[in-house]
Amino acid sequence: MRRTPAVGAFVLALVLLLASAFARVPAASSGVHVTAVDTVGMTVADMDRAVAFYTSVLTFEKVSDVEVSGREYELMTGVFGARLRIVRLRLGEESIELTEYLTPKGRPIPADLRPNDRVFQHIAIIVSDMSAAYQRLRQHRVEHASTEPQILPEWNVNAAGIGAFYFRDPDRHFLEVLHFPAGKGLDRWHRGDRLFLGVDHTAIVVDDTDGALKLYRDALGMQVAGASENYDTEQEHLNNVFGARLRITSLRAVEGPGIELLEYLAPRDGRPAPVDLHANDVAHWQTTLITNEPERINDLLRLRLFSLVSPNVVAVPPGTLALRTALLVRDLDGHGLRIAAR
Repeated sequence: MRRTPAVGAFVLALVLLLASAFARVPAASSGVHVTAVDTVGMTVADMDRAVAFYTSVLTFEKVSDVEVSGREYELMTGVFGARLRIVRLRLGEESIELTEYLTPKGRPIPADLRPNDRVFQHIAIIVSDMSAAYQRLRQHRVEHASTEPQILPEWNVNAAGIGAFYFRDPDRHFLEVLHFPAGKGLDRWHRGDRLFLGVDHTAIVVDDTDGALKLYRDALGMQVAGASENYDTEQEHLNNVFGARLRITSLRAVEGPGIELLEYLAPRDGRPAPVDLHANDVAHWQTTLITNEPERINDLLRLRLFSLVSPNVVAVPPGTLALRTALLVRDLDGHGLRIAAR
């Protein structure tokens, strides 16, 4: 029977519709679903110096301190001959993880790293009093990354009244202190009696928000919790980027801090992450995402939304990281993600 043009067009439309539907729900078909954002981690050059800064200046508390080596850690980090000292620190309900590579040593953070470069990442530490927090940081002579604390303007409805300040730790990682006015942020950020309360989110620079959402929202099942477009002089002086205009998208899992996508709509001169960035380089960050079946991340490889650092899921030796299995991947912008099961 000869197929009519109308029937052919209908069949083609149906095929395209089904293809679109399946492309949008890879998490459901793969079984990969992030249930929690666990630690946000960074590589440091000198662990004792880093721990002293985070505990004495920012009042984190040490939870664990281990030294590890062996084939499992070479596979997990993608660094041959890796011997690591790993320290977990806690502030409020959130934890960060500092890793020093005793061998082999990696490279320091590039001196010319800018906040709109795509290797950029920071954690946002919530404070109960921005003026007091800024004074404490000044007393400890931290390196400014913002001109000074900024209060975001009233016209920006989603961000109005939020106070923020960027600075750097001893390894020159970017950090942020953040203060929410009444009616903004999680309820618990308004109940604490300490100066430094916890970690609200980690922020990463992305080249294309919609592309990043295909991984974080569509493939890994995180939920969009908010969005805004920020610009004007306050944003410029916060990020220390002249003419900064950002599309900001917040994502959350059921537990843990959020992940904030920062897309610079202007200027568009941010540099891509180095193709040879390794986990022992001090510019390396990794965010640990908890899922029930991390091995099923392999089902998503065909979508080309990330690249593998670990060749496959690694069984974590007991008594070290409070994880059962893990593997390290990089998203399309080069940010490290440790997909793990507890």
